[in-house]
Amino acid sequence: MNISMIGTGYVGLVSGVCFAEFGFQVSCVDLNAGLIARLSAGEATIFEPGLDELMTRNIRDGRLSFTTDLAASVAGADVIFIAVGTPSRRGDGEADLQYIEAAADAVAAAMKPGAVIVIKSTVVVGTNARIRDRIRAARPGVEFSMVSNPEFLREGSAIEDFMRPDRVVVGVEDTRGREAMRRVYRPLYLRETPMVMTTLENAEIIKYAANAFLAMKVTFINQVADLCEKAGGNVQEVAHAIGMDKRIGAKFLHAGPGFGGSCFPKDTRAFAATGRRFDAPQTLIEEVVAVNETRKQAMAARIIEAARQSDAASVAVLGVAFKPNTDDIREAPAIDIIAAIQKAGLTVRAHDPEAMVTARAALPGVVWCNSAYEAAEGAGVTALLTEWNAYRALDLKKIAGLMTGNVLIDLRNVYKAEDIEGTGLDYRSVGNSSAFPKAGEHH
Repeated sequence: MNISMIGTGYVGLVSGVCFAEFGFQVSCVDLNAGLIARLSAGEATIFEPGLDELMTRNIRDGRLSFTTDLAASVAGADVIFIAVGTPSRRGDGEADLQYIEAAADAVAAAMKPGAVIVIKSTVVVGTNARIRDRIRAARPGVEFSMVSNPEFLREGSAIEDFMRPDRVVVGVEDTRGREAMRRVYRPLYLRETPMVMTTLENAEIIKYAANAFLAMKVTFINQVADLCEKAGGNVQEVAHAIGMDKRIGAKFLHAGPGFGGSCFPKDTRAFAATGRRFDAPQTLIEEVVAVNETRKQAMAARIIEAARQSDAASVAVLGVAFKPNTDDIREAPAIDIIAAIQKAGLTVRAHDPEAMVTARAALPGVVWCNSAYEAAEGAGVTALLTEWNAYRALDLKKIAGLMTGNVLIDLRNVYKAEDIEGTGLDYRSVGNSSAFPKAGEHH
């Protein structure tokens, strides 16, 4: 079976490489010639643990190739995946489908009869049917199958998520599409991975509903953290206890500066916009979106207030990626937080193990440092924004000695009280009344 993967962004590249690892012939397509040249040379264009090794092996073994020639790739493909971006549309929050539509037009012109066209991009309900009708209009009388196959990859663990998913969701309309997807995912079927075969519309809604629910869990525990700080609680102990309930689960119950990344922000906005469009308002998710934006500004205000209390001229920021094990800064809380700190007239000295190259253009005026220790030099406040492993065992006495102030604001609750003893640091975590002063109080 030959597979064409249109789009070599995060989803397309990881999926294409993993399908090649399954043993299929995979041709990955992108219009960016520079990107394709780098990929053809075995250079992963995103940071994802394990991706380099898989790419190198499958290119070497002849199963994986990269091209700018979409027509040639599609013409020889039995299954064509569309994995292009669906960013938020300005103004209404709906998913921008222009790249999907352009890819579909190009596929329609080049596909062979009987091809199976799979939309892997995250798209709002009704999109697969619209694209199916668009392709039918462009190639009347040519048989093809339309499939919705949303992805559930977490950045930083995408290879594992692809190879050992909780489930595979497939929206299909006919036997040909169903059997093609069973064949594509046969290695997972042999591992007894659940495969949910459903309608196009259900598959589209499943993707958005899943991400919206997870974003809601993040927002919920952040609001619980606020209550803990004011009522004398500790959000980590609360989250641990409620997460032990199997109906709730422990995942995504980690208080912090708000959610970011390539999925949750745009998907929650699109889900809310879809609800409004169908006159079925998703008011819970609308509130999640609003609270998350407020959260980032509230965390920035904490850092700014601490800096003013210590007469600091600069703040050290550790971590700008939206989560560890990725260089993705899309809608990372750090972006808004750093911008607010700068707007307050403070200098930001920042470090991130992987994301500094991508962050430079997005964050002008930041002093980029080679290590957490260099970032802390001369800073009145050090703020830990991304829980990279590199920050989990810092020499906190050394950090304190390098700073002009002594406030460590840990927005990911990486450290515990016993880690701070004897360091001289004024430690402030999230959701812990004993570790974060109330307004007007000083440690």
